[in-house]
Amino acid sequence: MKDLMGMMKAAQEMKGRMEEFQNKVAEMTVEGRSGGGLVVVTLNGKGEMKGLKIDPSLVSDDVSVLEDLVLAAHNDAKGKAEYEMNAKMQEMTAGLPLPPGMKFPF
Repeated sequence: MKDLMGMMKAAQEMKGRMEEFQNKVAEMTVEGRSGGGLVVVTLNGKGEMKGLKIDPSLVSDDVSVLEDLVLAAHNDAKGKAEYEMNAKMQEMTAGLPLPPGMKFPF
């Protein structure tokens, strides 16, 4: 019975930590860059694009280079957002008895 109470307490702690984590994710912003900073994409913690900056020197008749740079900047920002979320999740779940490799659906 003592173990059950301990598990219930751990579950309550986890719930509070998850709410805190979701709030931090909602507030998080990351920037991805490509072309040496000529294209900058800003994403929120959910991976939604919130901003795009393109250096005017890239605007020409051949937009394929610009399209590739926008995609690369977006992917860079998304990778950074995922890294930050994973780091925060590890920090939040430190000390909890979770199975190895357990992932949360975000």
